[in-house]
Amino acid sequence: MKKRIVRTATLSVTVLFAAASISLAQGPDTTPTSSSAAVSTSVSNPATTSAQPTDAEMMKQMMEMAKLNENHKLIASTAGTWTYNVTMWMAPGAPPTKSTGTAVRKAMMDGRYFSLEVAGKMTMPGADGKMKDMQFKGMGIEGYDNVKKKFIGSWIDNMGTGIMMSEGTYDPATKTFTYTSDEEMMPGMKTKIRELVKIIDPNHHTMEWYEDHGTGEAKTMEINYTRKK
Repeated sequence: MKKRIVRTATLSVTVLFAAASISLAQGPDTTPTSSSAAVSTSVSNPATTSAQPTDAEMMKQMMEMAKLNENHKLIASTAGTWTYNVTMWMAPGAPPTKSTGTAVRKAMMDGRYFSLEVAGKMTMPGADGKMKDMQFKGMGIEGYDNVKKKFIGSWIDNMGTGIMMSEGTYDPATKTFTYTSDEEMMPGMKTKIRELVKIIDPNHHTMEWYEDHGTGEAKTMEINYTRKK
């Protein structure tokens, strides 16, 4: 029964892959080329299957996409336990608040992904408007998507109920990751986020956080990480 289920799932994926191949072959021009015509013929005629990838070819491509590369090693270089110092600006021109905490980054799925768990205290305004220390907990999953050719990440914390998804690139010249994402912490308050993570050396890296609420980008947070000995 298990073999039958796996075979059915594989054939379904193969059909979807064939459909995608038709779209790519046709491209923006709706006039079929000789290659797209050949694919169309194979789909309409069940007896012709040469244009469709075999199960073996599909599995080979999937296994290629699952391989680790230098981008995964880049993330791996930040694995470990870190202490951090946070500087936050609640409003333009306002004095910054400072706080500290600990971050732990661990490898998952044989190094394909990395979990990040953060815990510390943050000084923030309470419901009465007065500044107070709050316990902060956050968790992220990071990785590199070989299909998208982008660094990817997700983030949750005890300051909200949403999941923030981000995509990024890496500049080897400056040793900097640049992530972008969209966030809506309150209804109608959509914010564009830009995050810069710069590797200083094996034991230090920084993160700069920029927000754009529709009136221009402003730096609202900076974190300095030091590897814990």
